[in-house]
Amino acid sequence: MGEKVEFRANGGTCEGYLARPSSGKGPGLLVIQEWWGLVPHIESLADRFAEAGFVALAPDLYHGAKTTSPDEAGRLMMALDIAESAKDLKGAADYLLGLDAVSPKKVGALGFCMGGQLALFAATEHPEITACVDFYGIHPHVSPDFRKLSGKVLCHWGKTDGFVTTEAAEALVASMRAAGADVESHHYDAGHAFFNDGRPEAYDATAAKLAWDRTLTFLRANL
Repeated sequence: MGEKVEFRANGGTCEGYLARPSSGKGPGLLVIQEWWGLVPHIESLADRFAEAGFVALAPDLYHGAKTTSPDEAGRLMMALDIAESAKDLKGAADYLLGLDAVSPKKVGALGFCMGGQLALFAATEHPEITACVDFYGIHPHVSPDFRKLSGKVLCHWGKTDGFVTTEAAEALVASMRAAGADVESHHYDAGHAFFNDGRPEAYDATAAKLAWDRTLTFLRANL
């Protein structure tokens, strides 16, 4: 369904994967990668969101790098320049808003693992992002200023997540609410990456289905 595209960002260009709905039009949605990079799973999610009516763009924040090794993924994540990634995400949002297919002219940001926190960061840096979904995402080098959030936030967490504990998740949500953000947060009987159907050792079909339904309801109400 989708295609590789190139857009202006950060004084240069950035590549990404763009999927359009069969209707031809819909609100824009940034689909932000996990620490593995822009891998087929993220592209398939962009396709799924397009099938649900969104113009979905997954920007390649690693600029071509990708891996299946947890050690290498961790290295790539920690080496990511957050300020530069913010510019890439700004370019991606602007690219979506410039497409005739994006109608109404609204953009949301959604991310998984590392991408979840980057989605929050993008929403604080770019007021054109008016809805944000964080799937079990916290990044040690990303510190969003939640006072700058211009839209609502939806969070999904796994109760048995070995990377993001319930306490850490609740602390993040509390900090958003203390800054005045409107946050809906859910905890599932599942572990980290429970939404990733490309990783059978982590995937939880029941939790993923419920999170998917809640996400579509949230995005349709706010974009």
